[in-house]
Amino acid sequence: MNASNAGGVPDAALLTASYAADFERCRLLCETVDRHVSGASHHYLLVEHRDVAMFRELEGPGRTVVDERDILPSWLRDIPDPASLFRRRIWLSLKAPPLRGWHVQQLRRMAIARHIHQETLVYVDSDVAFLKHFDCARFWRGGKLRLFRRDDVLLSPGHDEHLVWSQNAAKVLGIKSPGVASHDYISTLIAWRRSSVLEMLERIEEASGRYWAEAVCARRKFSECMIYGRYVDEVVGGAGHYHGSEEFCRVHWTGTPMSDAQFEAFVATMAKDQVAIGMQSFIGTDLGRIRRLVAA
Repeated sequence: MNASNAGGVPDAALLTASYAADFERCRLLCETVDRHVSGASHHYLLVEHRDVAMFRELEGPGRTVVDERDILPSWLRDIPDPASLFRRRIWLSLKAPPLRGWHVQQLRRMAIARHIHQETLVYVDSDVAFLKHFDCARFWRGGKLRLFRRDDVLLSPGHDEHLVWSQNAAKVLGIKSPGVASHDYISTLIAWRRSSVLEMLERIEEASGRYWAEAVCARRKFSECMIYGRYVDEVVGGAGHYHGSEEFCRVHWTGTPMSDAQFEAFVATMAKDQVAIGMQSFIGTDLGRIRRLVAA
């Protein structure tokens, strides 16, 4: 990872929320970040308390493991979940409904803005691997940051869950006529402005009269990307941002594990703007195969 940036572009931090089951995938991400990514001064791995010791192995001069207990409120604590025979964790409190790991990962992604200084916050999932060079300055154009947005896709069938996330985002932001926006802001390898995140958290607290995490968690179905996207577009009128719909990371979201030939075809047909691949861990593609093919 190279921290140099040209043309006075604001400094960037890479942010990855991960957990123990994705540790080896996160290791591969870190290796490919170090090989291919420039324009970021640091990479933060945001993990739950019990996983900190494991992830310390991935630390280095440009990478730090962040314990969620250092950035989330003290009232939010995880315990073994008896419903899963204690294999999984559940986050319980008197201020929010029971939360799962994917909920808390989203909270970490928002909370970290109050604890670091970089203006460009680049979010990349732990099951991503970079295959080509990527400069984080690519998110900036004329002093504005690229906001990932796919226009009007929520109007098409199959987006019921996204519609709920969008509506809840508007409610937590105090948008007076929340409706349901038709745009999708969810992807991996996207960027936010730290200053905008800080203002967004203040807006949530002002609108709700509660600490931002408590307000967000009150509606269990939420998306941090929807909250940020609707804040930028509807609360501040797009200030400091421009829109882009090209996805820098090609993701295999659903389906079955790929054969070598299918994987090679998947990589060979990446769009010209795509520099990384994401292989959803729940699909079950063998990590050793991914590592071997990425290195080929």
